Amino acid sequence: MPIWFRGLYSLLWVFALPLALFRLWWRGKKNPAYREHWSERLGGVGTRLPPDVWIHAVSVGEARACATLAKTLISQNKKLLITCTTPTGRAALRELFGNKVSIRYLPFDAPFLIARFLRHTRPKIAVLMETELWPGLCSVAQQQGLALWLVNARLSAHSAKGYARGRGLTRSMLACLAGIAAQTPAHAARFTALGARNVHVLGNLKFDLVIPDFLQKRADVMTEHLTGGVASTPYWVAGSTREGEDALLLNALVNHPLRGRALAVIVPRHPERWTHSFRLADRLGFRVARRSDGTIAAGCEVIVGDSMGEMLSYYANAKAVVMGGTFGGTGGQNLIEPCAVGAPVVLGPSTYNFKQAADEAIAAGAAKKAKDSREALTVVLEFLDDESHRKRVAAKAREFVAAHRGATERTLKLLGLA
Repeated sequence: MPIWFRGLYSLLWVFALPLALFRLWWRGKKNPAYREHWSERLGGVGTRLPPDVWIHAVSVGEARACATLAKTLISQNKKLLITCTTPTGRAALRELFGNKVSIRYLPFDAPFLIARFLRHTRPKIAVLMETELWPGLCSVAQQQGLALWLVNARLSAHSAKGYARGRGLTRSMLACLAGIAAQTPAHAARFTALGARNVHVLGNLKFDLVIPDFLQKRADVMTEHLTGGVASTPYWVAGSTREGEDALLLNALVNHPLRGRALAVIVPRHPERWTHSFRLADRLGFRVARRSDGTIAAGCEVIVGDSMGEMLSYYANAKAVVMGGTFGGTGGQNLIEPCAVGAPVVLGPSTYNFKQAADEAIAAGAAKKAKDSREALTVVLEFLDDESHRKRVAAKAREFVAAHRGATERTLKLLGLA
């Protein structure tokens, strides 16, 4: 990137930085974790040995996507630094890796802060997960000769149009990359059309999800708790719901035949919405409880999943999973996780974040599409009424995930880390 751009961008950040810090403080009113580790947001990282690999995983989805990649590198005794942007991402990283890696927030994108961060850390190679392109980061990495890779890369048609509007800046950022490992040919084509070079199609790392041996035991304990000790009670999950989706599903459930047939477990994606979702269910007249309650009475109708790091446990014994993000127009959340544990998936109309995975899951018989929230509940009821059909779809879901594994190995080879 030209020197004049770095200078201008740095100057803009001088004025924007107080606003960025105020925004963190303001968000901390709902989630106090936003008010922690501010020194890291300003480029301070403490004293640690330089990492062999630095991975940037913005939030929860990217944290889970990098898991198999990071765990393979850990098994090779590589020193890892993993950065994130959100408190939920940080919590997910800590749950996944404990103290086996260094975990930090990535600084704000001011070039002088990124330069300070890289002076302290001195990574040998940098891996950005999915679509994390920022002018300051790209510019400073290029200036310092750091090999910067975009891995598990995805770019929806909608996002590509946005990047195309700033084509000059987009080309400059893409030119800073050593290469791109795209999830699908469609994603690769969009990056190439914007000017990217050295683009490879390697598949989606999320398909390489490893199901821990203890998961089923943990899921059974959770089921016993959620159902008030009546573990035979069927339940379905609305997983990683986005803003507005809880209302859509709960309003549809009020007078739907599914009510009374199965317990509804609503798991909002962001902790800030846990209390809102609980109050909404209560106002609509449901008998409602929280996952965190010490005891849950039998006969409860709605449970709000107010816990982190337990999504697979929620999914493992669910009769079906209604996928969050697909009804609120936000492109959908990770449908691969429920498929991996054999939970039939119900998708709404918005799947652009996982378009190929969603289309292939539907074609494979691992997922079903619903036009709206009420139809989604009807599909769940169909699974409850026909257990043999539900089991066939569950088996196809596992087969779908197994057929798409291998992206981790291919990615490590591309990065020269195999």
